[in-house]
Amino acid sequence: MKDIFQSAALLTLLAWGSAAPVLAQETLPGAQLEGLLAIAKASNPDYASMRKEAQAASERVVMAGALMDPKFRVEWMDITKGGSQSATLLPNETGSTKYTFMQDLPWWGKRDLKRAIAGQEAQAVDGKAQGTWAELAAKVKTTHAQRYFLYNTKKLTQELLDLTNRLSNVAQVRYAGGLAMQQDAIRAQVEQTTMQTELVALESEARQADARLNALLARPSSAPLAAPERLSVLPAAEKFDADSLLERAHQRNPQLFSEDARIKAAELSRELSLKNRYPDFTLAITPTQMQSRVTEWGLMLEMNIPLQQGTRRAQEREAQAMLAAAQSRREAVANQVASDLSENLAGIQAAQRTEQLVKTSLLPQAELTFQAALAGYENGKLDFATLLDAQRQIRQARLGQLKAQVDAQMRLAEIEKLLGEEL
Repeated sequence: MKDIFQSAALLTLLAWGSAAPVLAQETLPGAQLEGLLAIAKASNPDYASMRKEAQAASERVVMAGALMDPKFRVEWMDITKGGSQSATLLPNETGSTKYTFMQDLPWWGKRDLKRAIAGQEAQAVDGKAQGTWAELAAKVKTTHAQRYFLYNTKKLTQELLDLTNRLSNVAQVRYAGGLAMQQDAIRAQVEQTTMQTELVALESEARQADARLNALLARPSSAPLAAPERLSVLPAAEKFDADSLLERAHQRNPQLFSEDARIKAAELSRELSLKNRYPDFTLAITPTQMQSRVTEWGLMLEMNIPLQQGTRRAQEREAQAMLAAAQSRREAVANQVASDLSENLAGIQAAQRTEQLVKTSLLPQAELTFQAALAGYENGKLDFATLLDAQRQIRQARLGQLKAQVDAQMRLAEIEKLLGEEL
């Protein structure tokens, strides 16, 4: 009987402390985070659409600074030659034919401003595309961490269920020999049913996590995935300096990058609205043909007269208001980035401290408690309920350690999203 207890305890500790990882199939994604990020970057339709929008916005820069297409006009004069012939449009047979080549010319500097505005708007869209990727990468990292948690929680629960099955057999043997009460065997069976129920729930959550990850990778929701092998290694502690991270966020955060570009575009738009006080021009050259030769050349300069000053002042006030709005949006985003960064830094530090406490204190204590309870039950000094409680303490300690690891990974993903780059 003593050998049975010792074997059960030894198998449990070996399974909890040094279980070899199950390697995923090489042909399936999901084992390594790096591969998942590569697939998402290449296949996710949301990110692909934003890249195309950024490309389209960059093409608008050329169009914004281009001149309007020139115009060509033909005027036939005296097409009947005073009624001496039938109407005709042949230049040699009309009284005269006037050709006009016209080109619209904006006031000096307007084209450059329009080109610069389009360039800043293209940068804003590019920043939005970068933000889409940062958001997508954070979701992939978070989902990978959740799958790792669920996979290892299922594994731990199954190992605990196997141990409970063995302890149940021991309890039944002791009951048959009159060394234990029937209640011990019943408690073991109840514990078995509880763990089996938890396994069903964990399996359901794992399938949901797989479906979420497949959606991010643009794969069918039921497509198979490899078991997650490991979590990413956390950066060194000095990497989590709040001041340096906040400075990096101000320089690299995609949202702030977009808002800065929008502010510059609004400033240029305000400058363009001021230049609208000045007229635009149309330049025309007009050769006139009589019979088979050009006999006259004309030159025309046309300009619009900016008399509607009320309209232009309204445009200027609109541009100023849009600039103020862009500045306020930028300030709001900066405040939110600083708040989110501070929150996630506190969260990752707490998760790291929690993992260290569980690893160095709580888990060893729980294992010693289980060993003592196992020995006490063997000697008849403790009941089976105490042994099950000690078993649950080890499970809770293992789950606490795993949860702290996963929480740190999720906080890291959020920090990297705010930075717009890997930490």
